[in-house]
Amino acid sequence: MLLIPAIDLKDGHCVRLKQGDMDQSTTFGEDPAFMARRWVNKGARRLHLVDLNGAFAGHPKNEIAIRKILKEVGSEIDVQLGGGIRDLDTIERYLDAGLRYVIIGTAAVRNPGFLQDACTAFGGHIIVGLDARDGKVATDGWSKVTRHDVVDLAKKYEDFGVESIIYTDIGRDGMLSGINIESTVRLAQALSIPVIASGGLSNMADIEALCVVEDQGVEGVICGRAIYSGDLDFSAAQERADELNG
Repeated sequence: MLLIPAIDLKDGHCVRLKQGDMDQSTTFGEDPAFMARRWVNKGARRLHLVDLNGAFAGHPKNEIAIRKILKEVGSEIDVQLGGGIRDLDTIERYLDAGLRYVIIGTAAVRNPGFLQDACTAFGGHIIVGLDARDGKVATDGWSKVTRHDVVDLAKKYEDFGVESIIYTDIGRDGMLSGINIESTVRLAQALSIPVIASGGLSNMADIEALCVVEDQGVEGVICGRAIYSGDLDFSAAQERADELNG
């Protein structure tokens, strides 16, 4: 089970939001590269970056901070990034800078042709982020809920050749209310590509519950507010996951 610390970037700072609301942000650090180093030193094997301003603007807004992170740790571990990625040139620029995976969210829903082109041009580097409320996909920084079913879209993207799916229950994100295990497993069972859980991770019990379903196709989990608030000790959690699943 891969535990992936999240570094959410807003105006160049490390923050956490509640349910994707930019007006409900808590700043956890002024130096994103320092934060990235902190998680690597604690045993992280991958980092999850989100350009929050970019997600709302539709184009990169925190690229300077992202490049500093990649310069600091990009040669040591895999780094994945989502938020405001809407064209092939942006993907190529980030991959050239040392990014391992690009996460496409809103653009995948609005422009499936772009996603297909991205998978063709950058095979092995494209992850789709599917954010949902009550099983329906949300876009535009979670501000719009569509009629698209999560499982149906994920199957379509699997056919395109995406590397994996990050599934976020936006009703739980940033709320420390526990991972939606049932919905995550349902999605993973419908696919042959890995699913990464996200939204609501709160404590060690969540980690242990995810380890139980890892063989269903749940590859990892995004760790957000819980590891910043101290509700979950990241190093201990990764050690426990390794102990349970090897």
